[in-house]
Amino acid sequence: MGLGQARAGHCAKLHFERVGARCYTHPIGLRATYFALMTTRTASVPAEKLPLDDFEAVIGLEVHSQLNTQSKMFCGCATGYIDSEPNTHVCPVCLGMPGVLPVINRKAVEFTIMTGLALNCTIASHTKFDRKNYPYPDLMKGYQISQYDMPLCSAGWLIVETEDGVRKARLNRVHLEEDTAKLSHLHGNGGDRWSRVDVNRAGTPLMEIVGEPDLRSAEEARQYLMKLRTILQYLGVSTGNMEEGSFRCDANISIRPRGSTELQAKVEVKNMNSFRSVYRALEFEFKRQVRTVSEGLPVHQETRGWVDDKGVTVSQRSKEYAHDYRYFPEPDLPAMKIDPAWVDEIRTRLPELPEARIDRFTSELGIQPKDADTLVNNKAMADFFEESLAFSNNGKLENRAKAVGSWMLGDFLGLLNASGDDIRQSRVSPKALSQLIDLINDNTLSGKMAKEVFQEMYGTGKAPSVIVKEKGLTQITNMDELSAVVDEVVSQNPQAVEDFVSGKAQALGFLVGQVMKATRGKANPAKVNQLLKERMN
Repeated sequence: MGLGQARAGHCAKLHFERVGARCYTHPIGLRATYFALMTTRTASVPAEKLPLDDFEAVIGLEVHSQLNTQSKMFCGCATGYIDSEPNTHVCPVCLGMPGVLPVINRKAVEFTIMTGLALNCTIASHTKFDRKNYPYPDLMKGYQISQYDMPLCSAGWLIVETEDGVRKARLNRVHLEEDTAKLSHLHGNGGDRWSRVDVNRAGTPLMEIVGEPDLRSAEEARQYLMKLRTILQYLGVSTGNMEEGSFRCDANISIRPRGSTELQAKVEVKNMNSFRSVYRALEFEFKRQVRTVSEGLPVHQETRGWVDDKGVTVSQRSKEYAHDYRYFPEPDLPAMKIDPAWVDEIRTRLPELPEARIDRFTSELGIQPKDADTLVNNKAMADFFEESLAFSNNGKLENRAKAVGSWMLGDFLGLLNASGDDIRQSRVSPKALSQLIDLINDNTLSGKMAKEVFQEMYGTGKAPSVIVKEKGLTQITNMDELSAVVDEVVSQNPQAVEDFVSGKAQALGFLVGQVMKATRGKANPAKVNQLLKERMN
């Protein structure tokens, strides 16, 4: 099992993944008062006069990541609820019915330990779950099963790039809990405001990664989140999809005079659903707090929500403290003893992580560090890159890696961004990209022709050889055929020839262009250059 006996005669039960267990449909309607958020105070200090350089931000991030398990944290309901009807992935356990008993999902514990190992954490030998009490309508039981004083993982760290180099951002803990239900706030035609609850999400395994306040800017926070999400995706423990809510972030930010250790009150910022939102929210909140202090007013400890379309944070409620949640050990779940042998076995299954992959791409394949970082930060793109390399042994490996990387970070990435597609949705396969590069290397296609072929590949999914045949795009390399065209271009452009002979090198480019125009882009540019220079010399 990997989990030992928690104490004599009291063994921790863990349920294995099971999907297809009977779920109970239980539509729930909830009428609730919908409170308007407080708006921000009108600024009296112009933004351009704020003494921003006199202060520094102190930022710590709390990341919640849903785990890629097939069943929920404490019951057998399936977690694939995204496209499902509301309240269809539910049962008495995740509905919080009286008398039901939770059972721990072993895979969720394993995924959390795997994450802790990847983040350089210490794995606990003993751990337990606790009840966290708060009265929100998205909690079916009236409390959340979480971990308080004995988390699964603690004392880790993550390296973050900064303007001055790198920063070792410490991690306080990685612990396991259950997700809440989802609230939807609606407005009726008559001005009524009401809410609905979808319990499908309730009980989904949720891993919380709590960072220490070691970040000093909005950009560092963004880099931290991007790196953390990439690690989780490489581990396969989470999709890291912020839009679907499987990767969520709350930020704690305070300010202090630069060079001082005296902090203003801490403000928690919520409701950020993209890396850009996190960056903008922290930038705004830093300036708001500097303005508040500059006006001689105190910064209040509170929770504020980010309003993306207005670009502001607004006050939501006073900040809770740990004692407000009235934590106590979960009586329905015994404590767990983590078997060191199980931890060691999990360690052996860790994949190559992003930093190691970047090092390999730069040292073994000659990829520039910036390009390697771009490729590796998207696991699907890095996998595509390596698969494409494996389809051909033509030429030196470093040259092929450079060619594949150039196409992927140039034309390919441009088309993906324009269409909003993920590379996994692309019609272009790794094998097809490799074949396209082979056609360039054997002079079948010029660079310009290859771009035209790639556009067609992206739109249709056809192999490059098929497109070349259909469009008659084979490059002209026959010297006799090219000589005739070059002679004609030279005779028709005496002024350009005279300019080149007199030392104007740009005239050669004009003549090459005329040959390419005459051959509809099919002439081999290198051979055209060679023939033109021979004629004019």
